[in-house]
Amino acid sequence: MFRHFIGLQWKSFFRSASFKTEIWFKILMALGALYFILVFLSMGVGAYFLIEEAGLGDPLRVVNRFMIYYLAFDLVFRYMLQKMPVTNIKPLLYLPIKKRQVVNFSLGKTVISFFNVAHAFFFVPFSVVLLTKDYPLLQVVGWHLGMMALFYCNNFINIMVNNKDSVFYVFAALFILAGASQYYDWFDITLYTQPFFDNLYDLPWMAIIPWLVMIGLYFSAFAYFKKHMFLDGGLAKKQTEAKTENLEWLDRFGNLGTFLKNDIKLIKRNKRSRTAVIMGFFFIFYGLLFFTGSIEVYDNPFWKIFAGIFVTGGFLFSFGQYVPSWDSSYYPLMMSQNIKYREYLASKWYLVIIATVISTILATFYLYFGWEAYAAVLVGAIYNVGINSYLVLWGGAYVKTPIELTSNKKAFGDKQAFNAKTLLLTLPKLFLPMVIYAIGHFLISPVAGYLFVAIFGLLGFVFKERVFQMIEGIYKKEKYKTLQAYKQK
Repeated sequence: MFRHFIGLQWKSFFRSASFKTEIWFKILMALGALYFILVFLSMGVGAYFLIEEAGLGDPLRVVNRFMIYYLAFDLVFRYMLQKMPVTNIKPLLYLPIKKRQVVNFSLGKTVISFFNVAHAFFFVPFSVVLLTKDYPLLQVVGWHLGMMALFYCNNFINIMVNNKDSVFYVFAALFILAGASQYYDWFDITLYTQPFFDNLYDLPWMAIIPWLVMIGLYFSAFAYFKKHMFLDGGLAKKQTEAKTENLEWLDRFGNLGTFLKNDIKLIKRNKRSRTAVIMGFFFIFYGLLFFTGSIEVYDNPFWKIFAGIFVTGGFLFSFGQYVPSWDSSYYPLMMSQNIKYREYLASKWYLVIIATVISTILATFYLYFGWEAYAAVLVGAIYNVGINSYLVLWGGAYVKTPIELTSNKKAFGDKQAFNAKTLLLTLPKLFLPMVIYAIGHFLISPVAGYLFVAIFGLLGFVFKERVFQMIEGIYKKEKYKTLQAYKQK
């Protein structure tokens, strides 16, 4: 039966409307996985020697001390990015297949997930290094097995709390608070957590405890999904009380105002769109890595332009790149109406422009770090408004990603958002302004570099009509491919 499920998954991949984009994404995923594997391997081999050379104490005890943060970060990272296994079971509910087989297969897929396997590339070489340093075999094996069981516990915890955002936010806040408390010497949580990890080594039999917990979590997840695996309950859409908002002040803008009202309501009422706004807000603080001089490699004007683009373009990138996917649930209905693409696209454009202006105003605190810091933010905003606002709309025509507005899953990106065309459009978004600045910087002066980027952004307003005509034509050309892709959930 498992072989049959694997065959269905394989056919689903090759027959999907996004097969070509899947190929590009799989290549990128393979390269990204290879990179992280090399990073984990280098950490696993070198961590012992680096800690020993720094004179921090017994490397194993040092790793145990900070293991609580490793596990907490792993859980947060999983929540944001790990794909849940229950999204493809709907077609199977009509077939004569036992529920327990479907649930076991779905949960089994998560066991071999990269989010679990990747940790082995750190712990296996680290454990081997410990053995070469004459650590007792039985104690190292007990410690290693206990640690791996804890990461599988994270896997099943993530599955069960996947849709409980309040739990995630509370946990993330406590994690950040614990880290800040230890940094400022207010409270050191590691004093209470390190003894447990030390005992996994000192008392190898204690490795049984995390394994028992893991088995209990597996059966809890199994029972939960099996209980809710029916069409009129677990898969039914959540019903919420409907609320009406007029936003009459936008009526003065005609059809454009109607689209803007729909977008504002979409953002206020749906979890995924609100997440895009929150992400855009936090992007404002991204410049602290570049403008404070805390990271030496970023302390140069070229990276400051890069930061300026992100500081003011958080909402532009998190929301704009998924136009028209935000309307995927009713996109076929829209396309059957007498709606002009130009007005639809203009409403999205004005929305990201307003967000960019607001971000620029909120980012005025960067003046504290000098006029050059805020100059980078200001010219980054001009470039975002004049150039990147068009590019994200252009790239959105090639993103065939139906969005589930009630879920935060894939809030940081989706595999169908990556293809050759969208990747090529990324270059002028991020690296072209750095090149333009470099020309002005080396030929004339740093101020000229900022002026060149600003002038280039202002040129976008001059050619606005022509650019919108081109983008409108692309959306019309991709219309039926987009409609077909939105039908495949």
